[in-house]
Amino acid sequence: MKCVFCDEFPKKKEPVLENEFALCYYDEFPVTNGHMLFITKRHVQTIFETTVEEKKAIFDLIDKAKLKIDKELHPDGYNIGANCGKYAGQSVMHVHIHLIPRYKGDIPNPRGGIRGVIPNKKDY
Repeated sequence: MKCVFCDEFPKKKEPVLENEFALCYYDEFPVTNGHMLFITKRHVQTIFETTVEEKKAIFDLIDKAKLKIDKELHPDGYNIGANCGKYAGQSVMHVHIHLIPRYKGDIPNPRGGIRGVIPNKKDY
């Protein structure tokens, strides 16, 4: 089965950040300025299948990316998320974590953040 992160990204994109087990790219379809993706070098479907070393590698890159985004774009907050499985919205079946910078006013009411994946459960 073909995987965009395994087969296409290495041919057409340079990673923004990289370490032994993970890569970081700007999202091709960003929801905000600075939206980044973190993927494992090894093909696995979800974060639940990654090794401890891969999890650590991803979050080390997330920390570095946050510093880069803070310096360049000065966001007001962040969302970090992963879609694990088709029914959670995963469309590329290779583990990837989103780091989404958030900006004051980017949506009218940000309260509830990622709880908005099920809109009628967002507000509490």
